[in-house]
Amino acid sequence: MQWLNRAMLKLRIENISDREDTDMSTWKEYTVADVISKVIDYRGKTPKKLGGDWSDSGYRALSAKNIKTGKIVQVDSIRYVSEDMYKAWMKEEIQREDILITSEAPFGQIFFWNSDEKIVLSQRLFAIRINEKFYPKYIYFYMTSLFFQTELDGRATGTTVVGIRQPELLKCRIFAPSYEEQRIIADILWCLEQKINSNEKINNNLSDLLQAIYQKQFGEVSLGANQGILSDICSYSKEKVAVSELNVNTYFSTENMLPGKAGSTEATNLPDTPQTTACRKGDTLISNIRPYFKKIVYCEDMCGCSTDVLCFTPVQSQYAAYLFSTLYTDKFFAFMVAGSKGTKMPRGDKQHIMTYPIVLPTENELEEFNAIAFPVIEQLNSNKAENKRLSALRDALLPKLMSGELDVSDIDL
Repeated sequence: MQWLNRAMLKLRIENISDREDTDMSTWKEYTVADVISKVIDYRGKTPKKLGGDWSDSGYRALSAKNIKTGKIVQVDSIRYVSEDMYKAWMKEEIQREDILITSEAPFGQIFFWNSDEKIVLSQRLFAIRINEKFYPKYIYFYMTSLFFQTELDGRATGTTVVGIRQPELLKCRIFAPSYEEQRIIADILWCLEQKINSNEKINNNLSDLLQAIYQKQFGEVSLGANQGILSDICSYSKEKVAVSELNVNTYFSTENMLPGKAGSTEATNLPDTPQTTACRKGDTLISNIRPYFKKIVYCEDMCGCSTDVLCFTPVQSQYAAYLFSTLYTDKFFAFMVAGSKGTKMPRGDKQHIMTYPIVLPTENELEEFNAIAFPVIEQLNSNKAENKRLSALRDALLPKLMSGELDVSDIDL
């Protein structure tokens, strides 16, 4: 990160927004058609059309639902094909530095392929290869920018399902400086994105570690005399907090809590009511709508949540990590789903949830678990906080760098 710090100093980021003397002479307007050498598109192919079927292992087949800008998601849903099927499907193979683009459902998601892994492009997903006159990472970041995404939206078609046709994509404009300036801009943004991704991987490993420790100590223990139920160690928060005391980082609703135990993002707005449910440090939040999405957050500080979110408050602070680890398990979410009510929009039954069977740890067992669990949770929260700051910096830099408002021509990286 040292070279990035040097770049930030050079840009004088705190004052650069007022800059009016940026030299734009090296910037030119192109179209997507100008910057690519190849389009790789096999969206019409399926194993059935090729005379075969999916495999249990082999080559991964990514579809649009697996791509969210900058990330591969829903990895459990990724399907596989055999080597013979791969050869029949991918006449032109994906290469490192190709850019993957979703054509619809979801539309306009972008992913930079930075791997030598051979993959299959499946439903609603195609790729472009950048020609030698342009820096591939620059084109990737430009395509994630508001400038490009706005034009992409304007060229999209469809009502029920919105999508982009390839001829329209190729007409979209791209503004770019010299190749060297493209490299500097992209490398600054790439460094930020890689640090964010690294923190997320670390957190995934820490979460797995915490669950492994929990399962070893409590998951395989016969309940027996130590049997209890969830209500023995927690209750639902009945406290209220003034909405005026909250902000987009301290308010949680089912909209800004992420599925798959992935934490949360900033809230898009605050409730209109004067008060909402209060949550304190050490509480655990779970979205009560469609509990199969497994939305869970550990409260790092005083916060508030909507009525669609359950706030579990430990009976004593020393139960906070144990409570979070218990609620984090797939077994608990399965129990919650089994007792939920409703079909289109199932909700967890609050009384049923509190009957979830648990092990009541002894004081020594709890102390032993907390000695590891609390430092792990603290590091998880620290990494999440850093990612929020880095994401905010990346999102602030992206439009300024892509518009030429920030002059990078004299930065030596």
